[in-house]
Amino acid sequence: MQKILLIATGGTIASTKTEYGLAPGITSQELYDSVPEAGRFCTVDTVQLLNIDSTNVQPEQWILMAKTIEEHYDDYDGFVITHGTDTMAYTSSALSYLIQHPNKPIVLTGAQKPLLDPITDAKKNLLDALYFACQQRSGGVFVVFSGRAILGTRAKKLKTKSYAAFSSINYPEVALIDQGRIIQYVTFHHEEPVVFYHNLLPKVFLLKLIPGMDPGILDYIGEYYRAVVVESYGAGGLPFAHQRNFLDKLQTLKARGCHVVVATQAMLEGSDLGVYEVGRKAMAAYDVMQAYDMTIEAAVTKLMWLLGCSLSYDELRRRFYMPVAQDMLAGKL
Repeated sequence: MQKILLIATGGTIASTKTEYGLAPGITSQELYDSVPEAGRFCTVDTVQLLNIDSTNVQPEQWILMAKTIEEHYDDYDGFVITHGTDTMAYTSSALSYLIQHPNKPIVLTGAQKPLLDPITDAKKNLLDALYFACQQRSGGVFVVFSGRAILGTRAKKLKTKSYAAFSSINYPEVALIDQGRIIQYVTFHHEEPVVFYHNLLPKVFLLKLIPGMDPGILDYIGEYYRAVVVESYGAGGLPFAHQRNFLDKLQTLKARGCHVVVATQAMLEGSDLGVYEVGRKAMAAYDVMQAYDMTIEAAVTKLMWLLGCSLSYDELRRRFYMPVAQDMLAGKL
């Protein structure tokens, strides 16, 4: 029988009604007690690490989660983290970089309806997560939600209310889970020993480009941040026509050592800055990188991780394109 550590951090799954609206208040033990069926296939210990709305989750809490798993890594066969849905994709991506080459499942789950709601999805998601955490062909970080297992760096929340809130972006779902039956499409095994990282530097800015935006915003970003991810249009590029010339500002960012990554606002298929002049000029003259098929959550958290490694400017650029254990598809993550 597999031994699982259930780590509770709060979120909707643990929320109760208050005079100010839903707020986390249910304990890790109460969550586990709601799924007595789990006792048939695993033994579970519980830890109440946090009890906060995931809107309040910060990089410091990601490091705390990774540290908790590191401290207990040899004692358990798998880990389940209950978490709010709003920032779950950021957390799953961050943990994928903080915990590399794990040969044990690290599973995040949550709910769209609180555990005490009459039509909650909390019990199903928690039970599914525990089932998947017992899979020994699944070394890595995953989101399990609405009967699907998704690679941690590929998860994105697409719906605010529906039970099927998460989708896998630019990569197949890892598995389907139904009443304890698991149909697994992709397996993961790492030859290297697990490596834990302990630092993140959250000086990363996310800028969503819109027509009419003043390029002067890049001056501010360059002064206070070490990297910026620009959500551009289509295949990707930066406008340089007329009075709003973003290319003019890139030289200042480059001189300050600020890394620029161009992503796309289109959710599927990724960026390709080599297609159009607006992309080629930015890459050729100003060291602009691109996100390719990464999710925004993965691009942002990977930059935080790399900045936390205190790398040189050139080494960070090189390693941004190097795949780690959870980065898939041609090493472009």
